[in-house]
Amino acid sequence: MQAISEQEREAQFQAKIDRGEIIEAKDWMPERYRKQLIRMMSQHAHSEVVGMLPEGNWITRAPSLRRKAVLLAKVQDEGGHGLYIYCGTETLGISREQMLDDLLSGKAKYSSIFNYPTLTWADIGAIGWLVDGAAIINQTALAKCSYGPYARAMVRICKEENFHHKQGYEILATLMRGTAEQKAMAQDAMNRWWWPSLMMFGPSDANSPNSDELMRWKVKRYSNDELRTRFVDRTVPQAENIGLKVPDADLKYNEQTRSYEFGEINWEEFFNVIKGNGICNKERLMARKKAHAEGAWVREAAEAYAKKKATKNAAA
Repeated sequence: MQAISEQEREAQFQAKIDRGEIIEAKDWMPERYRKQLIRMMSQHAHSEVVGMLPEGNWITRAPSLRRKAVLLAKVQDEGGHGLYIYCGTETLGISREQMLDDLLSGKAKYSSIFNYPTLTWADIGAIGWLVDGAAIINQTALAKCSYGPYARAMVRICKEENFHHKQGYEILATLMRGTAEQKAMAQDAMNRWWWPSLMMFGPSDANSPNSDELMRWKVKRYSNDELRTRFVDRTVPQAENIGLKVPDADLKYNEQTRSYEFGEINWEEFFNVIKGNGICNKERLMARKKAHAEGAWVREAAEAYAKKKATKNAAA
């Protein structure tokens, strides 16, 4: 039987993708497809874990017991999301330890939005409504991606993100029904988080080095700009509904396209944050390194228990 060449294998793989079939961990895949998924999925997992930090320091300062319980549950969810995606990424042949090493060394990236500070309680609302709202747009599309383990992880994550989105919106809606100071605090949070939230979808299509390849393999189903526009179209009416002003002088509704047109994003700021020069880049990485070091005893204890149990089962 004649061996199939690498080029023929890739052609068969692409045909499978074009037919809308799902790729599973044991299926053959091009090395480039595997590496792109590892980059994308590990970055996503890191973002979930690092994303716990901006909100975590508000758990003890939440304005009521109810708010504290809800925020605690939300932060716990984010840790779970990271776990789901780390597990999915491991199916591609990379270990959890390697992914974490890449994060702690600064080699691996995470979403730039988590390098901004949470200055007031209203920021917790803005993160839930804007940041998680943007995540829902992106992750709903990923639930239809071509790699099965990634797509399936998104199903549960999207359900929980919808809860987070409503929680954030409810915080800001409550503030907007409050005193003048509370309304000003909500608007200030809106002003600071709006543009970073638009940056979450990544560079515009012309400047995205990976989009064409990921779209061809149906890892991504929509372009960055399509997702960003979808987010703006959904979010602007929500802001208007509770009296928040979108901080964009160029924002206008196009009657012909039935979509909003918005101003130019400051991509220089975006790339500067990605390079490690954001307000909280160093702080976030230091916090993760500290947590990893302090959790060493837990990992060692779990490993010792697993070994003891395996030895006991083998002797039985």
